[in-house]
Amino acid sequence: MEGASFGAGRAGGAVDPLDFLKQPQTILRVTAWIFSIVVFGSIVNECYVNKDSQSPELLCIFNENESACSYGIAIGIISFFGCIFFFVVDLQFQQISSVKDRKRAVLLDLGFSGFLSFLWFVAFCFLANQWQRTNMSKGALQGADAARAAIAFSFFSIAGWIALAVKALQRYRLGTDMSLFATDQFTADPNTSYPGYPTGSGIESTETYQSPPFTETSDANPKGYQVPAY
Repeated sequence: MEGASFGAGRAGGAVDPLDFLKQPQTILRVTAWIFSIVVFGSIVNECYVNKDSQSPELLCIFNENESACSYGIAIGIISFFGCIFFFVVDLQFQQISSVKDRKRAVLLDLGFSGFLSFLWFVAFCFLANQWQRTNMSKGALQGADAARAAIAFSFFSIAGWIALAVKALQRYRLGTDMSLFATDQFTADPNTSYPGYPTGSGIESTETYQSPPFTETSDANPKGYQVPAY
């Protein structure tokens, strides 16, 4: 009974790698992981540029605001490792036999996905706002494509993490539905009577006990008995 909860099968069952990779939650997790790589990879590699050819100092391309680049890198790294962690949790989820532990894992996934959705929304707004205020110098023009990619994939990450939060919420609601714990021993019709008690042979008996009927005619003078004469 504990195995069939929160969208997973019985505990201890074998996990089919192909079926696991085809699950919508796994696809969303891998997609969010790729988006995080694009964001922090673009910022680290091409979003630090020289203000001009005479200045050797590298500045953040987003309006020369170091906080914008640092925030984008931090959220990308958090999302990167978060995807890996929950990917492993999803892979081992069916091995968790306790309903309470499964519930904690699903709630952690739900909270983390919702929180990352908010952080990515802030990142998208922050980077887009700073990019609009950026003076298009020669260095900024060289890293413009990377800056736009970071902004675009920040927006895509919002949708990805919202979808993961929705999937976690569906798993949580599925786990709290008590109809999952119904067994096949009871029928759905409440008017149906309970099955008969099985006999010692293991086969349910369809016969009922009936006492032998009383005979209507009986011998008034049994053999060997004589009525005494007075």
